[in-house]
Amino acid sequence: MKLIERNKALFKSVLLIALPIMVQNGFTNFVNLLDNIMVGRLGTEPMSGVAIVNQLTFVFSLCIFGGFSGAGIFTSQYFGKDDAEGIRNTFRFKLILGAILTTVAVSVFLLFGDKLIGFFLSESSDGGDLAATLSYAEEYLRIMLIGLPAFAMVQAYASTLRECGQTVVPMKAGVAAVLVNLVFNYLLIYGKLGFPALGVRGAAIATVISRYVEASVVMVWTHGKQNIMPFAKTLYRTLKVPKALVGRIMSKGMILLVNEALWSLGMTLLTQCYSTRGLNAVAGVNIANTLNNLFKVVFLAFGSSVGIIVGRLLGAGKLEEARETDRKIIIFSVFISSFVGLLMISFSVVFPRIYNTTQAARAIATSLILVQGICMPIDAFKNATYFTIRSGGRTFITFLFDGFSNIAVNYPIAFILSRFTSASVLWIFISVQIGGLIKCILGYILVKRGVWIRNIVAE
Repeated sequence: MKLIERNKALFKSVLLIALPIMVQNGFTNFVNLLDNIMVGRLGTEPMSGVAIVNQLTFVFSLCIFGGFSGAGIFTSQYFGKDDAEGIRNTFRFKLILGAILTTVAVSVFLLFGDKLIGFFLSESSDGGDLAATLSYAEEYLRIMLIGLPAFAMVQAYASTLRECGQTVVPMKAGVAAVLVNLVFNYLLIYGKLGFPALGVRGAAIATVISRYVEASVVMVWTHGKQNIMPFAKTLYRTLKVPKALVGRIMSKGMILLVNEALWSLGMTLLTQCYSTRGLNAVAGVNIANTLNNLFKVVFLAFGSSVGIIVGRLLGAGKLEEARETDRKIIIFSVFISSFVGLLMISFSVVFPRIYNTTQAARAIATSLILVQGICMPIDAFKNATYFTIRSGGRTFITFLFDGFSNIAVNYPIAFILSRFTSASVLWIFISVQIGGLIKCILGYILVKRGVWIRNIVAE
């Protein structure tokens, strides 16, 4: 009975962290889905142009995520140690890093945006208008750049709040943002209630507005609740971070930035390989990924729970409890994700029909959704093992496990098949998924051996 009660308590604590993250990310991705559908109703070229830009800015967002995650490892363990000054310093590190990454990203996109977009446009026999697609993408990108600073600020605050156990506030901020995004999408894409019909520019403007709304919510709450979040006191009195801590974050955490950069670059290169099969392939991949992003919030939230809960236990010196807790959360994540995958499969035929695109694009989307649904339990296991290894500061191992393997294994498979064979986008995609099984085997071995079980903030 005691074991059952302990397991109930554990799963309750997991859900208390995971559910708000699921709600926030799920709501965000649901509105992104509606956003995608609204743009998709404009035609294949506008939808493809927006999808290409979103794939490019995806690299920036994951660099922010990876860079902040390095500091976040220390934030979680400082929270377990009840060290407000430590949390304060990790937050300042995030602010400085966010400013640097945002400046670099804006500069790159302003100087090379058209060339990066053109990388995804390949001549084919599917009849797509590449010039129109390029034009839509360029005007969408120019506006989206305005929202990058707000995105970085949101991630600095929201990630720190989650690492300190406050998952509901980022959820509420995210819900407010996506509601704003949804309303302005409707008004500005189609020109409703007297607003101009701006098409893809309207979608970009709505997204930028929503990001600044989200940033305002998390910042106002954090600084208004300093009794709950003591790290916010005197937070901006200085931006100096102790050199010793900077060195530790750099040694443990910066490789996470490189990891996320490589992983997102790998995903972008995979998308480019799929795009060699024409605009129908670009559209089909976009449709499938939009639905997949909505359903995979479940296992992503469980992964975040692993990082937070296990990180706290490690920081508190409860190493064996961390091992047992981690094992149970991984099993729970895979179990739940199996049912989520089946649910996703049930939408495989119906969902692509919503889009105003070609039958060929819809057929590609249906096939990819089926594969993604079948692979969801596998993806859940890979995600949970990644966060497990990362929670103990084993960042170089996570780099080899995640970003490096994406570049060294998955991309070569897609590159060879797309350049030297006539394989369809479906078979290229399936081959990449099969290559990902290597990560499952490696992840199981590393977690089983317990190489991640370390307290990195111990005196």
